[in-house]
Amino acid sequence: MNTEKDFSPLTPNIVRALNDKLYEKRKVAALEIEKLVREFVAQNNSTQIRHVIQILASEFALSQHPHSRKGGLIGLAACSIALGKDSGLYLKELIEPVLTCFNDSDSRLRYYACEALYNIVKVARGAVLPHFNVLFDGLSKLAADPDPNVKSGSELLDRLLKDIVTESNKFDLVAFVPLLRERIYSNNQYARQFIISWILVLESVPDINLLDYLPEILDGLFQILGDSSKEIRRTCEVVLGEFLKEIKKTPSSVKFAEMANILVIHCQVSDESKMTNDLIQLTSMTWMREFIQLAGRVVLPYSSGILTAVLPCLSYDDRKKNTKEAASACNHSLMKLVTPEDDEEEEEKGQVGGDTPTREDSPPKTLEELNNSLNASQDSVGFSNISFFTPTSADRAQVTLDLDGIVQVLDRHLHDSTTGMMTRIAVLKWLYHLYIKTPRKMFRHTDSLFPMLLKTLSDDSDEVILKDLEVLAEIASSPAGQTDAAGPCDSTDGKSELQVPAPVGQPAVGLKAADSSPSTPSMNSYFYKFMINLLKRFSLERKLLENRGAFIIRQLCLLLHAENIFHSMADILLKEEDLKFASTMVQTLNTILLTSAELFQLRNQLKDLRTQESCALFCCLYRSWCHNPVATVSLCFLTQNYRHAYDLIQKFGDLEVTVDFLMEVDKLVQLIESPIFTYLRLQLLDVENNPYLIKALYGLLMLLPQSQAFQLLSHRLRCVPNPELMRTLPDSKPPESCRTTPSHVNYKELLQHFDRVQSKHLEVRHQRAGRAEHPDRKLVL
Repeated sequence: MNTEKDFSPLTPNIVRALNDKLYEKRKVAALEIEKLVREFVAQNNSTQIRHVIQILASEFALSQHPHSRKGGLIGLAACSIALGKDSGLYLKELIEPVLTCFNDSDSRLRYYACEALYNIVKVARGAVLPHFNVLFDGLSKLAADPDPNVKSGSELLDRLLKDIVTESNKFDLVAFVPLLRERIYSNNQYARQFIISWILVLESVPDINLLDYLPEILDGLFQILGDSSKEIRRTCEVVLGEFLKEIKKTPSSVKFAEMANILVIHCQVSDESKMTNDLIQLTSMTWMREFIQLAGRVVLPYSSGILTAVLPCLSYDDRKKNTKEAASACNHSLMKLVTPEDDEEEEEKGQVGGDTPTREDSPPKTLEELNNSLNASQDSVGFSNISFFTPTSADRAQVTLDLDGIVQVLDRHLHDSTTGMMTRIAVLKWLYHLYIKTPRKMFRHTDSLFPMLLKTLSDDSDEVILKDLEVLAEIASSPAGQTDAAGPCDSTDGKSELQVPAPVGQPAVGLKAADSSPSTPSMNSYFYKFMINLLKRFSLERKLLENRGAFIIRQLCLLLHAENIFHSMADILLKEEDLKFASTMVQTLNTILLTSAELFQLRNQLKDLRTQESCALFCCLYRSWCHNPVATVSLCFLTQNYRHAYDLIQKFGDLEVTVDFLMEVDKLVQLIESPIFTYLRLQLLDVENNPYLIKALYGLLMLLPQSQAFQLLSHRLRCVPNPELMRTLPDSKPPESCRTTPSHVNYKELLQHFDRVQSKHLEVRHQRAGRAEHPDRKLVL
């Protein structure tokens, strides 16, 4: 340094001492500067004071010589001490050169700078608050300083500054938040510790409302929550806990929608093996649960984003039990918010509640804008499969359910083969709930949902199938489906699944004919479409029919009217071109009819045929049951049409008796011995009035080979009493149990129909046999 340069009012001795390498000599110079500045303060000579500060800053603190910089720093601190309460007038000149030294490569000089700034701040106290941002910026850098002495010094200064902020009511939070938002994304552990400690302090100050600015720092807090340091994570948990407590106290002032974007992102963890990610997901899911419960219907427009985050968590195992429970609570609370009023059209709402702004009034954030506000999340979370919230005005009178978005999310999870069982169940519960609460709007989506709902019937889980059947049953029976089902539902392969096969020589029955089926008077048009597609699925997936067919049909009989199920299936099977499938399906339906507890009422309806409706049902079933001769006989036994059963058995001699045929007769004999046919066995006591029953049973006996079933039925028939011994009434008066033939049934026509159907079966079997014998021969139709 040029010692001949004029540094007045600093004396040559002061200048020389400030440049000395020894700390003690620089300290003596600082005391002289303090004395000099006190004299200027007494004289109210601000010009000289500024001149001294300027010399110390430019000629010493910012000098190229390290000892000169150290002298300048201690000199500036001495000026501040001498100024006392007046130091606030010169803070900008005092602070700036000191902060510049924070970036010095010499750790000792950074320490001296920290010491000088401590003395300046200690004297100025609240007057430093207008310069808080530059002080905070400098301190945030020293917090990560590698030198332990510098770090120790910065911690002392940090505590002093926190005390000042806590005591003051003039802290400018608006000016500070942008800096906080920027620095909160630091990856340095010490910088993160520094940031999180400051947020904790600011949150504890009653006069500082940091909650208003929480949307700007919440994402950064969740980033810090994933830090590898246990201490930092614990501190961050405390901060988030304090914020959540405040949110619960003042929910009306909380910007739920703006923060929910962040929660949706952090509820979805890409790497489930990391403990820190589990903590982030659990915390964000807990926040989401509270948001839904506190905000109520306000969150409905953003429900698709919530479901995107929540649904996958429902399939977690016990290792993530807490997250799963929080997600389940979110899902349950959100579902409760959907009410019938969400089924109203916007025009209707407008007439009731006046003109209210629609969702389009508030343009959604673009992905670029969201990335700018959540820039730290880009590195850790992918945006490709995330549904975002769209913040709307807080004063909106009406809220709109994002039904289209919800259905899209639900449909995506149904299509995803990796979706867990509990998630699939939750998806189906949502669909059922939406069809109950918002049927008119939901039926607009039915055509797109229908194929996937049918496919879900092949699921491995019985519980999933049950929920799926509940949804399909609601679709089939809802009054809203009477007008909304205008066209066929497209299958996944783009081909219509709703065409009813017709016999050769007859036109195919399409939807219009199917929709007007007289067999389903209490159902809507989707019911018949459902039955058509269900039978087609059974035809294409025989294992589904074998393993789950009876289970599905029985459950449908509980959910819908059993008469409608059997009547509609009989209608469809009557036109089935695949005769082998038709026979198998009739056998399945017949077994269900005769053995299932769910069909008790339908069996009683068919047992007596006392009404025209029951006779019509019998005739409908009979025509399809003709695909399976033994099933047709069992239907006659059930309906007590014993003479007709005998007539049918007489025709069995003209049929091709196969091993499968005899096995079916064997099963029928077993059924006759079951509780279902107790009434039939008791009617054997009335020999005179039930001759055709006995003859029909003897006919079955003659069909059977010498087998266990033969012995069983033979033993039963040997128990039939002598009619002479059983006569107790005069011949002129028939017993009350004597049953007349129903007048509504044309049995001659039914027998003719049976012959036609069996002829077709015989023709098909002959064609198959011919193809098997001459595989190279082309069949000419």
